[in-house]
Amino acid sequence: LATQSVYLAFQRPVGWMLILAWVLAIFYLYGALHYQRLAWGVFVLPVILGLLGLSLLFGPEADQLSLPDASFWGEVHAALLLLAAVGVCVGLCASLMYLFRAWQLRAKTLPGRGLRLPSLERLEQMNRRAIDWSFPLLTAGVVIGLFLMIQHPLTAWTDPRVLSTAVLWLTFLLMVVLRYGWRLRGRLVALLTIVAFLLLVCCLVLGHSLRGGAT
Repeated sequence: LATQSVYLAFQRPVGWMLILAWVLAIFYLYGALHYQRLAWGVFVLPVILGLLGLSLLFGPEADQLSLPDASFWGEVHAALLLLAAVGVCVGLCASLMYLFRAWQLRAKTLPGRGLRLPSLERLEQMNRRAIDWSFPLLTAGVVIGLFLMIQHPLTAWTDPRVLSTAVLWLTFLLMVVLRYGWRLRGRLVALLTIVAFLLLVCCLVLGHSLRGGAT
């Protein structure tokens, strides 16, 4: 965490995925200190390493946090989307742990054997809070982004990142409807959260160039 913090302090431009990895590292550190007997790292660290790997693959120039529209609302748009992305990543970790914990229970793993994880209820609550946090932030960020695109048409409506963001928002809307409208819980919501994370990754990398000039 300290090494990554120093790297971010001197890295210009700063990438979305680097920031997300840094926030998740803080989340992991908090969990490791307060719940030392639980296997947080098995699920959080691969996500952190994956984000760092994607950032290295695509380069900070393609993943930079700054926007073409450097106005106040442009910065608000970026901040809202970043906070929503943090919620998606937290929901992903909770969903992965939920699915693994459910598998442990189905396999009738003996107490004290295997990875120690929070209860299904605790993990479901963590995922629900992540969704409750992310959806309003994502919605506000998308709305502001739409107004910015109308005022400053720098990006085409058919841009891959725009389309993937729309699909991401619809996925979140589906999760909210399933969770609060149909009262669905558990495995399906966890799987949809994983899909939302994959769409988030698409939003971050689509339309960018690989290092070395490949597209």
